[in-house]
Amino acid sequence: MDFNIIEYLKRGTPKQQEAYNVLTQYSIMEYLQPYSPILAGTIPIDIDIENSDLDIICYWEHVDQFKVNLLKYFSSYKDFQLVDKMVQDQRTVIANFIVESFDIEIFGQNTPSQEQYAYRHMVVEYYLLLSKGNQFRQTIRELKEQGYKTEPAFAHALGWKGDPYLELLKYEEKLQTHLPTIAKKL
Repeated sequence: MDFNIIEYLKRGTPKQQEAYNVLTQYSIMEYLQPYSPILAGTIPIDIDIENSDLDIICYWEHVDQFKVNLLKYFSSYKDFQLVDKMVQDQRTVIANFIVESFDIEIFGQNTPSQEQYAYRHMVVEYYLLLSKGNQFRQTIRELKEQGYKTEPAFAHALGWKGDPYLELLKYEEKLQTHLPTIAKKL
């Protein structure tokens, strides 16, 4: 799966198709193109629930220009908010707003998009979903319906102890070691 382009959403679930339509109709990804946007989170990997939002991660090199562009393109949308804060010791700019039925969060850091935790977690989660089947996917959805965030839902379903976010990164390291064998199985 190439998560770098959103074309895969057109052939996906009804919610994925709806997300594709909103992202393209309102040119959201196009406006963010200079920042290597990637749609992350639950919708791309089909574990979304009713109130799941669209999470778009971005890579900025010049934070002030990124903020100017977020204001320029998105500040007119319903409930727009822009926050500049530290997240895991990294300066992070987050814009939230609503377009049609979707809450949208744009999350930008001075870290390449594919190296950000949200992307890395999603790729590991996607692998786990593919390898463990539909019952596992349903278990994750049920845990999310009960109020679990995504990473804690995976950790709970897998019986992992410790920080779920770090456990996913540890699992990513194991996958990297076995990636050529895993790729053949997928």
